[in-house]
Amino acid sequence: MRATAALAIAALLACPAALIAQHEHGQDPAPAPPASNAGGALPTPTLRASAAAGAVRIDGRLDEAAWAAAEPATGFVQQRPANGAPATERTEVRVLYAPDAILVGARMHDSRPDSIAAQLARRDATGIYSDWFHVLVDGTRDRRTGYRFSVNPRGVQRDVYHFNDTSEDGGWNAVWEVATAVDSGGWTAEIRIPLSQLRYQRPAGEAEAAWGINFVRDLARRDERSLWSPIPANHAGFVSRAGELRGLSGLRPARRLEVQPYSSGRLAREPGDRADPFYAANAVEGSLGADLKYGLTPSLTLTATLNPDFGQVELDPAVVNLTAFETFLPEQRPFFVEGADIFRFGQIRSYTTYGFTEFFYSRRVGRTPQRFVSARPDEWVDAPDQSTILGAAKLSGRVGRGWSVGVLDAVTAEERARFAGAGRDSTSPVEPLTNYFVGRVRRDLRGGGTVLGGLLSATHRDLGGAEFDGLLRSRALVYGADGEHAWGGREWVLSGFYARSRIEGSAGAIARAQGSSARYFQRPDADYLEVDPARTALEGHSAALSLQNNGPVHGSVTYQESSPGWEPNDLGFQGRTDYRSLALHLGRFHEAQGALFRRYYTHLYGYRAWNFGGEPVANEVGLLAGGTFHNLWNVDLSVAHYPARMDDRLTRGGPLAAVGGLWQAGLFVGTDPRRRLVAAAHGIATRGEGRAIHSLSTSLELRPSSTVQLRLEPSVSHSRVPDQYVTAVGDPLAEATFGRRYVFAELDQTTAALGMRVNWTFTPTLSLQLYARPFTSAVDYGGYREFLRPRAAEFARYGVDRGTIARRPGECTALTGEPGGACWTVDPDGAGPAAAFGLTDPGFTDRSLRGNAVLRWEYRPGSTLFFVWQQQRSGSDPFARFDPARAPGDLFDEPAHDVFLVKATYWIGG
Repeated sequence: MRATAALAIAALLACPAALIAQHEHGQDPAPAPPASNAGGALPTPTLRASAAAGAVRIDGRLDEAAWAAAEPATGFVQQRPANGAPATERTEVRVLYAPDAILVGARMHDSRPDSIAAQLARRDATGIYSDWFHVLVDGTRDRRTGYRFSVNPRGVQRDVYHFNDTSEDGGWNAVWEVATAVDSGGWTAEIRIPLSQLRYQRPAGEAEAAWGINFVRDLARRDERSLWSPIPANHAGFVSRAGELRGLSGLRPARRLEVQPYSSGRLAREPGDRADPFYAANAVEGSLGADLKYGLTPSLTLTATLNPDFGQVELDPAVVNLTAFETFLPEQRPFFVEGADIFRFGQIRSYTTYGFTEFFYSRRVGRTPQRFVSARPDEWVDAPDQSTILGAAKLSGRVGRGWSVGVLDAVTAEERARFAGAGRDSTSPVEPLTNYFVGRVRRDLRGGGTVLGGLLSATHRDLGGAEFDGLLRSRALVYGADGEHAWGGREWVLSGFYARSRIEGSAGAIARAQGSSARYFQRPDADYLEVDPARTALEGHSAALSLQNNGPVHGSVTYQESSPGWEPNDLGFQGRTDYRSLALHLGRFHEAQGALFRRYYTHLYGYRAWNFGGEPVANEVGLLAGGTFHNLWNVDLSVAHYPARMDDRLTRGGPLAAVGGLWQAGLFVGTDPRRRLVAAAHGIATRGEGRAIHSLSTSLELRPSSTVQLRLEPSVSHSRVPDQYVTAVGDPLAEATFGRRYVFAELDQTTAALGMRVNWTFTPTLSLQLYARPFTSAVDYGGYREFLRPRAAEFARYGVDRGTIARRPGECTALTGEPGGACWTVDPDGAGPAAAFGLTDPGFTDRSLRGNAVLRWEYRPGSTLFFVWQQQRSGSDPFARFDPARAPGDLFDEPAHDVFLVKATYWIGG
């Protein structure tokens, strides 16, 4: 794990300007900028809802008498660009209620109706240039969670679930109706939100319910955001700043039963050997399943899935990972994405942190089988690509006043690889029957100002025979408590967590965990660590404590630690353990009309981390600055210094090594998002101690019409590092390095990719998406060298500084036991007594093309029909060759793997 790179990304995401750049397109009204509530003295407006007398037709016209009789919400206040000033255009919003729904009618007056920004896009689209109207509903009035319903003038819908006041989950989907109309006075929106789509409380003994509500309007051509219940640009809250909706009475308990059955058909056309008994030129599969939601109470929901199908999920991007750590990939499957917030644990409030922990990483459920099997030369093998999820269910929502609960359980089937040939047919297990469980509870106090919670996750595998001995753990457990306390109008927040883990299994499996890249207990110079080969359990802990200030000049101080035995990866995700860290952050965000900028920010941050042996293993100090000009161009600048340190991971389980200092600089420039052609570029340069890493990523977006969006995202990077790990060879004569020779190389890697996307939207419910991403990466190893002594950055190059090295093409099998490729014979001391050894040249060129086409039609509310085509091409060479001119031809010479999918869902609910 490159913690420094992860932190730089986290810091950039945390800074307000980065989020503002995202908001330029007007889709996300949650204010990212931190700052003051001025002691909590902001006004809280109140609106009274009216009963919907007679039928109200959702047609966007607002011509029913009930709308005219309802009390209007007016007086919108700008959040930007003129913070605190009245909105430049008048907005009126009215709320009606029926026994089973809430209705919202909004008129957005506009003095220039011919300039209303109204791009057409698929549902839940982000990053489009458009005006928007948003409704936030906090039905439980906990001031921390809410539902946002957004619409643009063309009727494009977006729904978002908000949690922890300012965080959001765009994967939440609701079934609701909306209609819009544009006229000579501006545009209107008419929205119907069924109560079945909300979690809300009906206070006992009260004639009326009081909910939290807010309305937000985005006026794209002026980059203006205005709100009914004001949220200054220097305020940290969002849901907590909602106004009050009163007058709700006679609401029926919602009929909250939803069933969404699906059927799908899949045709796969892949290359193969016709002699293979498992091969089919046209592999056809069909599947049936269903998702179910049942509202046990108005605020507690049971969700279940039977034989879930994830066929329409986009492909993961191709990556080349040369580290010892797993690549983190975001979850995209709807069942796990929706409502994931309740299972988030240990989300401390901090602007700068070290390390990364995901306590519930749902991609563990249905993962690729973990046991690899290979066929003999006279056999064929058919191994599954992923584990089958037999079923999964989750219970989530609120219980009583202030209590939130989440429980999820999933079962994946035993997976077996099939063998054929050599006169026998057989199977062998590659993934055991596994049960995954996670439970979460949270208690809100002081109107959401104090939160206490707990987590329990458990993984249990039925390992059966000896095939998984030494590979998988039989049981894993993680449990802990977290909390946060805010005061001073939420200007100050203290947050933290403490968690413990325990894994159990055979001595071989636990020995494997002790020696994994997360901890490397076998490090010979780590006197605080020791591998115990008889151990059948491993325990550890992780903890954090952070104090954050959200004032105009904001900051945080954060302490984190993760013990060497901490292991959450059976159902969570963490790259490395064995560290203690301290991080500091000081920043300022300024939202005001100045001589040069509309808004700007500055951040100064730093951190330092030590392992449990007291060695400094990571440190960084950096500056981030940027802003938005009056012409809406954006610029962001970053400068960081990584001082010299010790690296306890460089030798992959060997002794400590010193790493020299680095400097890094980055620059981002983005053009005016209001134009039909929008461009952006982001460059990063890292130099120091023989290292040179440069990357450039750009994007070009063209909107030739209001229905078509074209986007190109080319990127290229080049890395040259002097200490890429290759292998370790046992030799008792290597006394300085504890009886092993640690071989490194100079790495030269060039990577290029081109993302291409076309979004063509015919209506708000019918869209076509085309996506392709060719990718190539050439990795060259040279200048093989030996690590000389612990706690130093000293290497001796073979054939130059010591010993000899000779290339031996075609002799890999004899030297290394691995067929093919180019090999080297290394004699580490020349004519001395040390034994020679062989190396396989690890250089390579990888190339891939991943793309898909998705036609999506929401033929009725909540019911969707998908037509999908996915294609993948990939190949590699056992040598490094980066040739942009040849890359397209080489790529299309590779055989195509095509998948055609048709899937239909049908929503049944009320």
